[in-house]
Amino acid sequence: MEWYLHMEFNSITQIITKTSNTRNMAAKKSTLSITKASGVVVPFSVEKLRKSLLRSGADSDSAERVIVQIQPKLYEGIPTKNIYRLAYGLLRGSEGVLAARYRLKSAIMELGPSGFPFEQFVAEIFNAKGYKTRVGVVLQGKCVKHEIDVIAEKGQDYYLMECKYHNQPGIFCDVKVPLYIHSRVDDVVPILQRLKGNDTKLMQAWVVTNTRFSFDAIKYGTCSGMNLLGWDYPVKRGIKDLVDSLGLYPITCLSSLSKAEKIALMNAGIVLSREVPTQIKRLQALGMSKPRIKKVLDEVETLCTEISRQTTTKRK
Repeated sequence: MEWYLHMEFNSITQIITKTSNTRNMAAKKSTLSITKASGVVVPFSVEKLRKSLLRSGADSDSAERVIVQIQPKLYEGIPTKNIYRLAYGLLRGSEGVLAARYRLKSAIMELGPSGFPFEQFVAEIFNAKGYKTRVGVVLQGKCVKHEIDVIAEKGQDYYLMECKYHNQPGIFCDVKVPLYIHSRVDDVVPILQRLKGNDTKLMQAWVVTNTRFSFDAIKYGTCSGMNLLGWDYPVKRGIKDLVDSLGLYPITCLSSLSKAEKIALMNAGIVLSREVPTQIKRLQALGMSKPRIKKVLDEVETLCTEISRQTTTKRK
């Protein structure tokens, strides 16, 4: 009994020490400045790092473990992308699914080098929401022809979408974009409404970006009746929220695929992780061995199963 109580006491002491160390390190780093992707220098916040880890699905213990291991490696002016890489490396080492979710933003930025895979990805989001989509459609306007990145239809809804893809963080979608798209849609809509079956449809302009909107872009978009969809806009209904709730993780999230393999799959129109198991012959054509293919399929299964489980838990 004394031995058991001694072990229990040691366990409790370790927990208290761990928490105390985290708090002490947080206080020590409270005056540390970090550099955001936009170049803005801000104070480092342990709480923001903790929240980002928890949003990826990490439990409290895992989040604290990552924080404790990262903080000694921080230095004055460290770029946020370096902090992200440190966190991703720690999560990848022990919790692959969390790592995939944690690196979602950069994974979407890897849907390139052209913007076409991102347009396909946006179409997949709306397909999952019950819309019928088309990508890269050329329409005749009243004045000139326009190429619409994505058209999504469901019932009376008819969405004309422009997708603004960026492969670098810190870039904002400014007011010039919704201004430009608004004028294009105004040119196209009168012609579309003359077509049979379109006269009663509600045609709306959308701007979709994998980064963020400027204040003026949001203000103009809202005022003009446009729909804006960005990384975290609208609040709790942005791309990151839709991807998480629908389980639509891009293949660029998969650490078991090389960059060249991801690009080859995207060039073939494969943008979602959950599509990979249907592409065995294509994986073989890329020269992948059976063990490599199994490793990729195992990662996809683990990711999709975990996301499905967590989504079901949230709904309950």
